[in-house]
Amino acid sequence: MNDLNPILRKVTDRIIERSKPRRNAYLDLMRREADRSPEHTEIACSNLAHAFAGALEDQEAMKDRRGPNIGVVTAYNDMLSAHQPYGRYPDRLKVYAREVGATAQVAGGTPAMCDGVTQGEDGMELSLFSRDAIALSTGVALSHQMYDSVACLGICDKIVPGLLIGALRFGHLPAVFVPSGPMPSGISNKQKQETRQQYAAGAVGREKLLESELKSYHSPGTCTFYGTANSNQMLMEMMGLHVPGAAFISPGTKLRQALDRAAVHRLAQLSETRERSLAQVVDEKAIVNAVIGLLATGGSTNHAIHLPAIARAAGISLDWNDIAELSSVVPLMARVYPNGSGDVNQFHDAGGMGFIVAELLDAGLAHGDILTIWESGFETYSRAPVLTEKGDLTWQDVGPSSDDTMLRPVGDPFQSDGGIRLLTGNLGRACFKTSAVPADRLTVEAPARVFETQAAVKEAFKAGELDRDAVVVIRFQGPRANGMPELHALTPTLGLLQDRGHHVALVTDGRMSGASGKVPAAIHTTPEALGGGPLSRLRDGDIVKVCGATGTLSTAADLASREPAIAPEPELGVGRELFRIMQTHVDSAESGASAMLASAGL
Repeated sequence: MNDLNPILRKVTDRIIERSKPRRNAYLDLMRREADRSPEHTEIACSNLAHAFAGALEDQEAMKDRRGPNIGVVTAYNDMLSAHQPYGRYPDRLKVYAREVGATAQVAGGTPAMCDGVTQGEDGMELSLFSRDAIALSTGVALSHQMYDSVACLGICDKIVPGLLIGALRFGHLPAVFVPSGPMPSGISNKQKQETRQQYAAGAVGREKLLESELKSYHSPGTCTFYGTANSNQMLMEMMGLHVPGAAFISPGTKLRQALDRAAVHRLAQLSETRERSLAQVVDEKAIVNAVIGLLATGGSTNHAIHLPAIARAAGISLDWNDIAELSSVVPLMARVYPNGSGDVNQFHDAGGMGFIVAELLDAGLAHGDILTIWESGFETYSRAPVLTEKGDLTWQDVGPSSDDTMLRPVGDPFQSDGGIRLLTGNLGRACFKTSAVPADRLTVEAPARVFETQAAVKEAFKAGELDRDAVVVIRFQGPRANGMPELHALTPTLGLLQDRGHHVALVTDGRMSGASGKVPAAIHTTPEALGGGPLSRLRDGDIVKVCGATGTLSTAADLASREPAIAPEPELGVGRELFRIMQTHVDSAESGASAMLASAGL
């Protein structure tokens, strides 16, 4: 292992210094929570009876306090393919707990919406705020104070960040995240993308499009593209919150079952020793490792919002300057769709997370001394889990990449810097996913075409108004305006314009999906348009420059002389009105866009 990269050390030290007051306050709170965490002898018998009444065969063991009790927080529903396997997990986890003298109870469930289902629909306006709802639900589940450790069952977009944010407020307990794995590969991502663009162009109908989509999303398990869900699993590996190598093992396999068993057994052990609490594991170095993993693999831009929010929940201050500076020294080592042609199954087969961690550690580009949930530490995450002939779980070296079209070493990366860049200028601060955009498309300077809804963009496209070079601006999509929905449904439309030879870019205070790519996009623009942000003063025809090479987001227009545009009235329906309180209190995208954390003063 080489010495730690000096930029990595510098950024880490800066985060540690900046975070000291809040981090110390957080750790003090966790120590107080650990000290006052009640033993059964201190809890009223009536309270205990309520907690034990449904425990059936575990009731006597819980009453006699024979071993630790593991709280399971599950985001199960069978509408999400990724979460469908969790339906049978509670019974299995209880069996695994009994094997080591422990017990397990489902502490509670959280909501779990599928961004793939709500993409381009009104329900997408609830998506980002569902993360706060998930964190709150996790808090409710753990508030009973009946648990010695926590198993978090969640995979998808807002669900893992929400579970982690909620669990961190109970950070005096050990916690392990238990994934269920990706579905088998379906049709190629290139075929899927081509059909979507043919549909956007009117060349094929809905029946052909649905047939294509069903061949891609076809069975239980996580969607196989490298979007936010699979980026979540990468983050849990980089932070040491998984059993090593658990991220991309498919559901229903013996190896998956062995990893789940190992997670429960490890939780029981951590509960007994009262070491490696979640608050200790998720420290400044773990957060930096998560950012490094995101950059090295070209992961989802949604984590430019989620990681600052997760950090805040642990008393840590992370901003986009930190991410941008790390991006300058972390090379892009992976190309997984939408940044390449292969999916996460092929990524895993080529060496996967074990290869990524091994390379980063060897190059001094990751903190090898983080305190993981696993006894042997972060080094084990550089190896791959396998079953011996006897069925025992062990780990082995992954060796070199077996497919250099999707996975390359630090010394021969796809590009010398990371997959996400910070853009700044008189239009604000924004994120740009460079890993997904061809080098000749990194810079677009063209007249703006300003919209306030996705529907209006599609109407203009159908009318032929966008068949030219343009910077498509979609404003009033920020967290305060309408909950900051993803605008991924526009990718086929804008991609088609680009394929026709036009120079096209997107600028928005909304989000793009973790699956988005190809079209240069300045997203999460802050300040948002609502409240007089610069985007509210843009007009059709203003020349806008979006440059992922120089990190520029600007216009030559005299914005100061203009009055801001009036925001559309908030829409009702699909439950959106229930989330108005969150829109009222939410803070900026760079701070994590959380109403809950802002209201709590965190």
